[in-house]
Amino acid sequence: MKNVSTAALVAILILFHNSLKAQFTDNFSDGDFTSNPTWVGNTNDWMVNSSMQLQSNNTVANSTYYLSTANTLATAAQWDWFTRIEFNPSGPNSIDVYLTASASDLASNSTVGYFVRIGNTDDEIALYRKDAGGTITKIIDGANGILNSSASMMKIRVIRTANNQWSLLRDLSGTGTTYVSEGTVTDATYTTSSFFGILVRQSTASFFQKHFFDDFEVKAYVPDVTPPAIVSATAVSPNTIDVLFNEPVDLTTSQVAANYSANNGIGSPTTAVRDAANTSLVRLTFANNFPSGPVHTLTINNVQDLSGNAISNGTASFSFYIPKQFDIVIDELMPDPSPVVSLPNTEWVELKNTSGRAINLQGWRITTASATSGAMASYVLPADSFVVITSSTQVAAFAAYGRVLGVSSFPALPNEAGTVSLISREGATIHTVSYSDTWYQNAVKKEGGWTLEMIDTRNPCNGGNNWRASVDPRGGTPGAKNSIDAANPDQTSPSLVRAAATDNLTVVLTFSEPVDSARAATASNYTISDGVGTPVSALTIAPAFNRVQLRLATPLQTGRVYTITANNVADCSGNTISSFNTARVGLPSPIDSFSIVINEVLFNPPTNGVDYVEIYNRTNNVYDLKDLYINNRAGSTLALGTPRQVSTDNLLLFPGEYFVLSPSGEMVKQQFNALNPQNFVDVASFPSYPNDRGYVVLMNAQGIIVDELAYSNQWHYRLLDNEKGVALERIDFNRPTQDQNNWHSAASTSGFGTPSYQNSQYRADVTLQGEVTITPKTFSPDNDGYEDFTVINYRLTDPGYVANITIFDAAGRPVRLLAKNATLGLNGSFRWDGLNDKQARVPIGAYVVYTEVFNIDGKKRSFKNTVVVAARF
Repeated sequence: MKNVSTAALVAILILFHNSLKAQFTDNFSDGDFTSNPTWVGNTNDWMVNSSMQLQSNNTVANSTYYLSTANTLATAAQWDWFTRIEFNPSGPNSIDVYLTASASDLASNSTVGYFVRIGNTDDEIALYRKDAGGTITKIIDGANGILNSSASMMKIRVIRTANNQWSLLRDLSGTGTTYVSEGTVTDATYTTSSFFGILVRQSTASFFQKHFFDDFEVKAYVPDVTPPAIVSATAVSPNTIDVLFNEPVDLTTSQVAANYSANNGIGSPTTAVRDAANTSLVRLTFANNFPSGPVHTLTINNVQDLSGNAISNGTASFSFYIPKQFDIVIDELMPDPSPVVSLPNTEWVELKNTSGRAINLQGWRITTASATSGAMASYVLPADSFVVITSSTQVAAFAAYGRVLGVSSFPALPNEAGTVSLISREGATIHTVSYSDTWYQNAVKKEGGWTLEMIDTRNPCNGGNNWRASVDPRGGTPGAKNSIDAANPDQTSPSLVRAAATDNLTVVLTFSEPVDSARAATASNYTISDGVGTPVSALTIAPAFNRVQLRLATPLQTGRVYTITANNVADCSGNTISSFNTARVGLPSPIDSFSIVINEVLFNPPTNGVDYVEIYNRTNNVYDLKDLYINNRAGSTLALGTPRQVSTDNLLLFPGEYFVLSPSGEMVKQQFNALNPQNFVDVASFPSYPNDRGYVVLMNAQGIIVDELAYSNQWHYRLLDNEKGVALERIDFNRPTQDQNNWHSAASTSGFGTPSYQNSQYRADVTLQGEVTITPKTFSPDNDGYEDFTVINYRLTDPGYVANITIFDAAGRPVRLLAKNATLGLNGSFRWDGLNDKQARVPIGAYVVYTEVFNIDGKKRSFKNTVVVAARF
């Protein structure tokens, strides 16, 4: 070891001490700017705020004020700091940050040095030199317009090498992670400094106290001798790679395509283009598409950084993979966050990567039936991991829960029922969930604050059978495995629910669950009866994939009902359709008056229940419920309300078929026996039907009334203990709708309602011509659904008759005047419910029904019929 003299050692220590004095940092964590270091100038115009940042405090218009601190470092130096401005800068409203200054008074014309101007009329960040007399010269002209915003934040870095080359860099994210070069210049005019500082110009109150600074650091510059390194290589399209370096790279060398090469026969790109905004990023475009799936290696040589250091044999792995359906699934939903249990009061969905490989979500979107989110930013979701997707304004609220990705225009999730889909960058539907608040299976949790969680993410398309309310005490599990996670395999085969013809060559099939796209799109898997045969093509319809469109070679004929059979169609779990693989289809006819009739009405539902209206097709035609509307009347004028379309999709009503319309078919099916559970349709904004009296109106697409019922609760069986939860049923399809005698309370033995199947009180017309008959001749009016009343049927040969009908007991005493001066048609009927004129019960026994008919010409005719009341009520 060489000997070092005492004098030389002292000199080295003094030089090192002076070097330390030349450097400084200040993040204002001590709460002031009066020491460590000491700032001087217009000190009353500045303050350290509660966020421990230096903030302007001048509230005088047309002011110029400054703050400076001692600093002698001027060459081989690096300056870094953070700035935030809450205004759009202009010429009279800008900031000068002096890197070197000959004196502490930065506003003096005699002070010379170098400064960075933030703002000015060009909304830029630029480097200036200030000479004696106040003359300023722009020596690095930054990009115009980058600060043209109501607010901006930035990290700025200036480097001066020992040979006086200046570099100006900025990061507009304010994080200091990715700097962009504003340019370089060589200038050696001033090589000494005494102060560093800030000079602010402001014009009006709009700019008061809106300048913020932090994290000042001035230090000796250590030359960069390290070549750039590859941070990532990401395939952003089938033939494009984005290469991200750890620092800005030289424009010329980074854009030489021959400096890049990929293995597996891919070769060099056709073009290499450095990004204009991020000079650390280079986009490579290749002539041919990458093979999907395999991992490839990209090798890079001769690309230099801004200091001239060149990378040699740098490598990075990349792969191109087009995500398939169910590679990523929506496994948790928060459609109704209020009332809050614990989680943030905002809507969100959670995604889980089930593909077994990392997938970049860049360009992906969330959609609902009415809206689509903005595209997701570049974000690699690792295999078997979760990420919360929410509004970009709510990202901070989920910081404690793990991975979160914000999107603009996050679509609203309906509380009660909705459809939400995940769409890839390529426009493919990766997963769709059509949810309902019935999936909670919990009356309290469905009211808000709790999430819906998927039970088994390996079974992503099994609907409500695979979802429940979260049991986590926070209300959900954002960013983590679901609280109800468990094995729940799908072992149920899909069924063919219905078919609809949209024209004579197009049929759309609806299955009970999503189906495998490839197998469902095989035309040979379908056959149609009556000579139509196999369709020409089949197409699985996104986003739910539970519908298939068939194109036919032979057109369907009006007035004919066909049968479609599906074979070899499977769900997404591989279960193949077996039974329930047929459906009827036909060309729909225009809906005419009295073709579809109101057949059953529940207007006073059970507790927690809903109203419903059952309709019936009394013709031999097929009708499309997409062309049918349900309505009501209200107000003193009984004006029609707003028509509600029964179905937004094609939904066929076949001859002799029933369909139940309600706001919630699931709720109706929970409270009544439904023999045809598929024949229910939920109608949005279902009309109101009061408990005492109201109007049910059916209309076609042209606004013509098809059928109408003005009902009353007085039409119920008079001795019912409670009308609540009891439906009113039509007796005969062919008799007038508005005939009170054609309606009766549903039988107790049928659960007081028969939605989707034949009414408990149904009775066909059995009258004989020229006669008055009683059917049945023995009845037991106990409301058990079996012969609760008797019908007095008449048929006359001439019109214009009037009738009086009286009921006598066995002793010849009148007990009920059933009809008085009732105008008759050629045929019709009356109903006796076993009550007397005082609405009291008649004793069991035989009774005589005396019917007298007459007309204005004096012609009379009478009939006597015997009827037996067989049991008490």
